[in-house]
Amino acid sequence: MFDLGFGELLVIGIVALIVVGPKDLPVLFRNVGRFMGKARGMAREFSRAMNEAADEAGVKDIQKTLKTATNPVGSAMDGVKDAARAMTDIKPDSATGKLSAEREEARRKIEASTARAAAERKTREAREAMERAEALEKALADQPKKEGEA
Repeated sequence: MFDLGFGELLVIGIVALIVVGPKDLPVLFRNVGRFMGKARGMAREFSRAMNEAADEAGVKDIQKTLKTATNPVGSAMDGVKDAARAMTDIKPDSATGKLSAEREEARRKIEASTARAAAERKTREAREAMERAEALEKALADQPKKEGEA
């Protein structure tokens, strides 16, 4: 819309302060703000009406066709994505769907056995650490007795 920098806005503000006066300046800015809001609302409504008219006229289809014609690599990639999406949508009652279900079940079993093995390893390590700690505590407890006896 308008390209106003800080300097231009400062000059406009000073001129408005001189012309309108300090008492009426807030009222002026409030009215200008309301006007700008109404103008933006009208522009938004106009843009929305134009988009709806374009949709009804089929401009989107023409735009898609032109995009495909101007960017064949992009349209080819879209085709590849669609094909990949179609290949990953597996029907459960097909042979591929059954194989996929079997592999999923095997994956779950492997995850469960791995988790169990890790838990058992951690339990064993904790038990060994506890035995080591008890042995060291016993050695510390026996040490003063030996020094007192000597």
